[in-house]
Parts: sequence; C-alpha cells; structure tokens
Amino acid sequence: MKKFIETLKNCWKVEDLRMRLLITVLFVAIYRFGSFVVLPGINPANLERLQEQTAGGLMSLLDMFSGGAFSNASIFALGIMPYISASIVMQLVAIMVPSFQKMQREGASGHKKIAQYTRYLTVAILLFQAPAYLTNLKMTSASALASGLSWTEFLIPATIILMAGSMFILWLGERITDKGVGNGISLIIMIGIIARFPQAFIQEVSSRFTAITGGGLVMFIVEVIILYAVVCAAILLTQATRKVPVEYAKKLVAGNGTQQFGGARQYIPLKLFAANVMPIIFAQAIMMIPALGLQAFAGDSMVGVAQALMDTRSFLYCSIYVVLIIAFTYLYTAITLNPTQMAEDMKRNNGFIPGVKPGIDTANYIEEIMSRLTLPGSLFIAFIAIMPAFASLLDVQQGFSQFFGGTSLLILVGVVIDTIQQIQSHLMMRHYDGLLTSGRTRPQNGVSAY
Repeated sequence: MKKFIETLKNCWKVEDLRMRLLITVLFVAIYRFGSFVVLPGINPANLERLQEQTAGGLMSLLDMFSGGAFSNASIFALGIMPYISASIVMQLVAIMVPSFQKMQREGASGHKKIAQYTRYLTVAILLFQAPAYLTNLKMTSASALASGLSWTEFLIPATIILMAGSMFILWLGERITDKGVGNGISLIIMIGIIARFPQAFIQEVSSRFTAITGGGLVMFIVEVIILYAVVCAAILLTQATRKVPVEYAKKLVAGNGTQQFGGARQYIPLKLFAANVMPIIFAQAIMMIPALGLQAFAGDSMVGVAQALMDTRSFLYCSIYVVLIIAFTYLYTAITLNPTQMAEDMKRNNGFIPGVKPGIDTANYIEEIMSRLTLPGSLFIAFIAIMPAFASLLDVQQGFSQFFGGTSLLILVGVVIDTIQQIQSHLMMRHYDGLLTSGRTRPQNGVSAY
C-alpha cells in the first residue's frame, strides 16, 4: 500500500502525466453520464421487460459491453461495439485484399486511410443496428414510449440519436488515445465492464447471505478464491511468450583494413495468445446469428433449441462455443502471423536462427513453434470463455459469473496491463519508480488493436 501511494504521488508530480490522467477521468465521466441519458420520448420507468431480457443470456453480454446503456435505452445504447465490428472486418480485409495490404504498408498515411474506411463502415453497420435495437425495444417495451407519440414518428430521430451517440463515443475514445492514458477504445470497453461489477458483487453477496441452505459465507469465500486464481492465471498466461533467438550478421572493418563479421542477437517473442480475444469475439458473433434467427422464425419444435443457444450456460451452447473458439484461434493466428514473410524479412536483414537454415527451413521452424503454442493457447482461451458456465454450478448469480471468464476478463486484464505499461513508461522517463516493484510489463496488442 505504501508503494502504491508513493506511485500516485509520483504520477501527480509529473505535469504531463497528471494532465493525461485528469483528461482521461473527465472523458470517462462524460461517457458514464451519457449512459444514463434516456432516448427522448422513452419513459425509463416502463423498461422492466427490456431489463429482464438483458438480465441473462447473450443479451447480457451486449448490456455489459455498453456499461448498462443497452438496458437503459440510453443515447449510448449501442456503445462502441459497432466500431469494434467494423475494425474486425477491416483487419480481415487488410489481410486478404491486396490493395488494402499495400495501403497498410504505406505507413502512417495508409493507416489513416484504413481508419477512415473503418469509420465509414461503422456508420453503415449503425444504419442496421440502430433500427434493429429500436424494433426490439418496441417488441419488449411498447408501453415505454411517451403517450401521443407513435413509433413511426419516433423511429427516424431515435435512429439518428443512437448513431450519433456511438460516433460520439468513438470520438471520446480517440481523444483519450491522443490526450489521455492508454488506448481510449479499449479503456471505454473496460469502464463499461467495470461499471457492472459493483451491482453484480452486491447481488452475489446478498444472495449468498440470504441463502436458505446455509454456508453462504464459505461459498462466497470459495468464489473469491477461484476468481482470484483465474485472474492470476490470465495475467500470467497472456504475458507468456516463446522467445526465438535471431542472429543478425554485420560486416565490420578492422583497423588494418581486413573485413570481419560480427553479430547481434535479438529475440522474436511468439505469444501464447497470438490471437488474443479475437476468437472469442468471432465465436460470440457467430453464436448470435442462429440463436436470434431460431428465436424469431423457428416453429414450436425448435423453441427448445433456440433457448439452449441463447443460454450461455447450456451444454449445447458451450460445446459449439468451444469448437468455434479453437477453430477461430487457428484461423486468426494463421492469417495474422505469416512465417514465410518473417523468414524473408530475417534473410533480407542478414538474420538467421542459430542451427536453422535461412529461407524455407526457417519458415517451417517458426510455423512448427506457432502450432505448438496455438493448441494450448486455444484450449486455455476456450476454458476461460466457458468459465461463467462452470461458475453457475456453484449457483453464482449470472451477472457476477460474467467476471469469471470470457471476453470481459481478458479485456480487463489486457487493458489494465496496457495502462500500467503506459504509466510506467511516463514515470521511468522521468526517473520515478513505476507501479511495479520489479520487472516491466509488455505492451498488450489484444484489445489495444482496436
């Protein structure tokens, strides 16, 4: 605690860091305030059915990422997720389309163009998601609309407000990135997740201490220990890498004019989680399509299947979810890390892996290491993703069980480590002690990739 307080004092002493922290807090406060501003024409007292719909299943995940704005029918109800969807699509396009690959290699100018296309795609996605959200709101909470106002009159202005709200959140995230601490988009997602934690924690404590069967305190302590162990494992394993040594040969000229060759050793860190949280996000998106489709169009015979696919704790959902995560982990790793390109870059810079011939042998060596890392990485990500289902076996409330794993836990771990690394770098540049007593955190490229 003394170390932590001293670090806070050091942060306050650095003027640039102090301003970045204050700006970050200000923009986060604006975002949280907007999450409670209800759409004009909606009576928040009549949103009980919408809040019941988002209390469990897939809808609870959407509500969590929006910080509760989804269930509040807020102007920020769609949150930052449309931009995240657009970013994922653009990442895949930049990998598979040659023209976008060339644009990505252009440096800052190319990245600026891709960012602009991502914003355009975000607007296109919002044109579909905003009316879909309002249609669902009409079906679940038709009485929430103010008297004298028809849904036809309400649809167009509400769509514009929802789209503007999401784009404003995107603007806040970019300002936090430029003027604040860390990656703004990732930080906004993390704040939305953390915002649900106090309520979920209180509900869990209340349910345990009012349990009829007894043993509430013991079970709650067991939950906390398990949660702590899962968080520690996620922190350690998301930082895990396999370092591949690379020797770079350099031509040196001796004092007598003779040529000699010297070398410098560097390391290529191949991460255990090269795909980060992307496989979970892809799998969740795929799972929502058949679940919502069956629920909307299936007959009575398929109602049970639809309910199972909407229940994140059912055996059917978890089985399909795990298979999709493992498959997407291999797919995303294969398209983001190119061993052949890495081998060519090393050969071009006179680099080689000791004991391995340059060229195709180097590419095969790197690919073999990646394959060995991808399997345990995908299995651990899949295990983390279904941890909330295991938590339900201990009768954990669904709101609190979401913090036992899944995208929310990995995002929290990744963003916290990335923010610590950012603050650490500011303090170390000015010769202050950082947040950690020893060692340094590695920058995270998972949620920060947004």
